Amino acid sequence: MLRIGELARRAGLTVRTLHHYDAIGLLRPSARSGGGYRLYGQADITRLHAIQSLRHLGLSLEDIGRLLAQGGATLPAILEQQIRALDRQIEQAMQLRTRLGLIQAQVSGGHEPEPGDWLATLRLMTTCDKYFSTEELKKILGNWRVAAADMVPLMADVRRAMERGVPADSLEVQPLAYRWMTLVGTWMEGDFDLIRRWGDMYRREHSAMSNKGPDPRMVAYIDRAIEIRLAALGRHLSLDELKRLTRIPREEWQRLSQKAGQLMRQDVPPRDKRARALAREWMGLMDRLANHEPELRDKLLAAYRDDPVLAAASVLEAPVRQYLQRAAESRA
Repeated sequence: MLRIGELARRAGLTVRTLHHYDAIGLLRPSARSGGGYRLYGQADITRLHAIQSLRHLGLSLEDIGRLLAQGGATLPAILEQQIRALDRQIEQAMQLRTRLGLIQAQVSGGHEPEPGDWLATLRLMTTCDKYFSTEELKKILGNWRVAAADMVPLMADVRRAMERGVPADSLEVQPLAYRWMTLVGTWMEGDFDLIRRWGDMYRREHSAMSNKGPDPRMVAYIDRAIEIRLAALGRHLSLDELKRLTRIPREEWQRLSQKAGQLMRQDVPPRDKRARALAREWMGLMDRLANHEPELRDKLLAAYRDDPVLAAASVLEAPVRQYLQRAAESRA
């Protein structure tokens, strides 16, 4: 039989730990000496070994007590519980790492960030946590580097329209609404739900946003123009059809527009083979945009041809669309 001090020394534990195990009923001594000292026998030492082995596996004292009380019958269940707990810890650690990386990217610029930069970024992250998962936040903040360069001049153009007193429901604002929608769509990778939640957050939590973004008055102005555009799209396409549209890189549309503009400046008639070849290229892009669904492609073409709101702004300017349309309808 070992006294508590001897057992603690040999087991590499503290007497206080063994006292605690006794107090919670996890390891009670088999006997006591005439002087009242705790005495531990072979069975007690074996149980202590089991307790410490299970502690090394990461099990709680509560789980260990339940396991030993049931003779080990629930070991698989307890191990599964511990694995799930570890999985949660790993996931939380990965989320923390992602957030730290995002903060690092936001405040790094080759110099020591000002305290205001830290505070603004941390406030933004805290606000975003209410609306987005870590992976969604990674997408949003990661893609912003691409969108930011175009957003600055776009905001300047919107501000000029507001200063000139152009009404938000004017067709003149539709090119701005189209550019805004296209930029946000590229930024959010066409995720309608993500776009909606970002808009909700921006309107409700604007004080947490960077002062470099649009102010509430600008947001309300462009929102009104976008509402008009979405209503026009809704007259021709269902929400499901809109979601099925695929994104075509802007550079491809720009190349097409430049080639068409060159033919138009040279007074090349739409029936010319070069114009008709370009029209086929246009139809190819429209097919891809419509996810290779002929009916959806035709709806798009009709919508941009017939609806004044949509015709006021699109990926191709109206004269270019009209030229390509005539070329597509002409025969050699």
